[in-house]
Amino acid sequence: MPNTSARPKHGRRTRRRRREDPAKNELVSSSLESAQQCLFNQDYGTAFVHYLLVLNLAPMFKDFARESFRFTLFKWTEELDSVGRIQDLFDCYEQALELFPADEVILNSMGEHLFRMGFRDEAAGHFHKALKLRPDYPEARENFYRVANWLVERWHFLMLNDHGRNRKYQQAIHKAVQSGCDTVLDIGTGTGILGMCAKKAGAAEVYACELSKTMYELACEVLSANGMDGSIKILHKKSLEMELPKDIPHRVSLVVTETVDAGLFGEGIIESLIHAWHHLLLPPQRGENEFQDQSATGRVIPAGATVFGMALESVEIRRHHRLCVSEVGGLSIADAGQLCSPVSCSPEPDDSMEPYTTERLSRVPGGYRALTEPFTALNIDFNDVQELEGLSSRAVQQIRMPVTQEGQLDALAVWFQLHLDEESSLSTGPQEDTCWEQAIYPVYSTDGFVLKPEDELVVEVSCRDAFLRLCSVAVLRDGREIRLERRPDPQDSANSASNAEAELCSALAGLQTDHDQTKGFCMLECSEMALLNNRDYHQSFYAALAKLLPKLRAQCQNRERDSEGDSPDGSDLLYVLDVSEGFSLLSLIAAGLGHVKAFSSVEKTKQQEVLRRLARSNSVPEHHLEFWLNHMEDEHGMLKRPSREKLWSAIMLDCVETCGLIRQKLMEKASLARCLLEDGGSIFPAKIVVHGMLVESDTLLMESAVQGQEPTLGFNIAPFINQFTVPVHVFLDFSTLECRHLSESVELFVLDLMDSTVNYTNREVKVRATSAGRITAIPFWYHIYLDQEISVSTLSQNSHWKQAAVVLQQPVEVRAGDQVRLAVKLHKSAISISAHIENTPGPMEQ
Repeated sequence: MPNTSARPKHGRRTRRRRREDPAKNELVSSSLESAQQCLFNQDYGTAFVHYLLVLNLAPMFKDFARESFRFTLFKWTEELDSVGRIQDLFDCYEQALELFPADEVILNSMGEHLFRMGFRDEAAGHFHKALKLRPDYPEARENFYRVANWLVERWHFLMLNDHGRNRKYQQAIHKAVQSGCDTVLDIGTGTGILGMCAKKAGAAEVYACELSKTMYELACEVLSANGMDGSIKILHKKSLEMELPKDIPHRVSLVVTETVDAGLFGEGIIESLIHAWHHLLLPPQRGENEFQDQSATGRVIPAGATVFGMALESVEIRRHHRLCVSEVGGLSIADAGQLCSPVSCSPEPDDSMEPYTTERLSRVPGGYRALTEPFTALNIDFNDVQELEGLSSRAVQQIRMPVTQEGQLDALAVWFQLHLDEESSLSTGPQEDTCWEQAIYPVYSTDGFVLKPEDELVVEVSCRDAFLRLCSVAVLRDGREIRLERRPDPQDSANSASNAEAELCSALAGLQTDHDQTKGFCMLECSEMALLNNRDYHQSFYAALAKLLPKLRAQCQNRERDSEGDSPDGSDLLYVLDVSEGFSLLSLIAAGLGHVKAFSSVEKTKQQEVLRRLARSNSVPEHHLEFWLNHMEDEHGMLKRPSREKLWSAIMLDCVETCGLIRQKLMEKASLARCLLEDGGSIFPAKIVVHGMLVESDTLLMESAVQGQEPTLGFNIAPFINQFTVPVHVFLDFSTLECRHLSESVELFVLDLMDSTVNYTNREVKVRATSAGRITAIPFWYHIYLDQEISVSTLSQNSHWKQAAVVLQQPVEVRAGDQVRLAVKLHKSAISISAHIENTPGPMEQ
């Protein structure tokens, strides 16, 4: 036999050529043809199934079919989203990523869906993978920046930059460990800093847990970089889910935590510590045995807290939480009903409401006036499990506070002193240089009611659901009690004792009218309430519409005269569409001008009822106001003709987010809207001009990244958390920002929504420095032009919008008179700015 010995004894056999499978090839060919035909017929679901079959059977077609497959996937998942088939939507993305695991476009698109559904951790992972695959992918970068603000909130940077807070925690932990607490659990570890402090202090065993997947992974990186990944066990779970000996081998002698929010209990510290005392901690030290071995007893850092409060007046807080105007944009809103924000506190828990919001009082626009001295609202001992368990069942406590200054009662402000141990504490008070905000409990029932010196304010304090609840219930004035559940009546009898029968009658009447009161109740987001209170905004739209619509009506009448026809069916009406996000009066303002059929994009039933009530009270015919989304099968198709025969006279777009950024896909919406306008019609706004200013602000640096070259308490943390630094700081109040102005304001960019031919994506702007200093940021805001003459500013004092700022990675040193060149870029809705001084080579920031 020839060549029998030519092959090595242990060599690999020559691979045979794969035989063709005619049936398989025929199936692939017919399925590919069917996919393309279904795609042409806009049958995206069937096309998607055919593409899956083709690409699984014949992977060699992946490059050929990639673009068509992406398009089909995106169209089909849009349809699934519109009908609420969310699980099917994500199944489709999972199947797509099995075929294309390294496709950055599919990863980014799935991340967008995850983010919209509230899965922020998972969304961030997909955006991060997309950026690793393609670092210059602008959509993924913009999305990652947006989600980073949610995942690693800015207070993480502030806390790590708060050297006083870090040092006090380190000292308290070191003292406890040195006294014998040598087994430690860090609950809600975040970056891992408190657990590392315990290990550095000499603890024999350290455990940590973290619920956020993003923060858990970050903490793992930090521990590894600091050589502690083998000596600190970190778990990705809530402490409430931890068990012995599954998660930790035995009870620990020390729990360290900072799972507190501005209202102290909002992060669940009470529930966590009750569980820890019962399941994870050694029993507490008994007072009668001072010399008990510390390693045999348990304790908590912080040891406890004292909560303080005060009453205050603040126009800014008021306008975000209750209706302050009776007329806007030519409309009376007296019949709007009972409107309030989602922040409302009562002794009884209500899942639909938040008991408090938060503000940094030192930076509230317009400031605030303290109406009382600070008072002690509550003391809590975290080392007393019986006290923790009894907190929710504590009797409601009434506190009487003397009023010290005259003013409207707008809110109760709350802060606390955190007692780390017997010697050391941290304060979150409004006068402190701290990373903390204060909790704000708005007051709704005192519109127009002024507190006066010599009054006493009665406040009720409770913790029914382990949330701290403060309610202003009454004012004691001249020996009588004025309840704050309703407006005070000057005719009230001075003899409160004789009012018992009247109060009973009132209560019985209340039982009969409760239904009517709840019928008129409507909840608005805080930003929606502030918008409703913005007279200038509504007056500007009223004026712009009042200029445009009569011109279009005259055109319409001229056309009818020329055609010698009439329109008894009402086709002479002008059609106006308002696609503002959330609650908006603009459609009703347009309808109130007469001969207009206005369509509102308000979706919530209660909010639609408010608009209908206002339409009736302002004599707007019922059929002149309709709700556009009630006509839509798919929310994504909102921008379309009002009917086959009609076009829009005006379309009002919501262009700027409350946080200070341009809305995503604004220019795409404007392009579509222009095609739907009748001759002479207009988009409102027609143009947006971006203004900005050079500033030096250490505050913005501190809130954007961990600063300095020195390790935090000796630990290498900054490089890891600074991965989540975003170049644009949002929800900024420029009027109260601690900063030095280094230039006058300057026009940075123009977006023309009516004429796309004049738009651009890049612009260089020269700015003259008026003062010497370091340019650390460029805050920016918008002048929104409804037409050439009428505009609103997002920087105005009564604006419902906040501002934003580009924070430079490397500050730029300037002298007075220097010319600074800014390179401004707009990609979709994301603004980026780099800066360098004229006549110096290369940009100094990117």
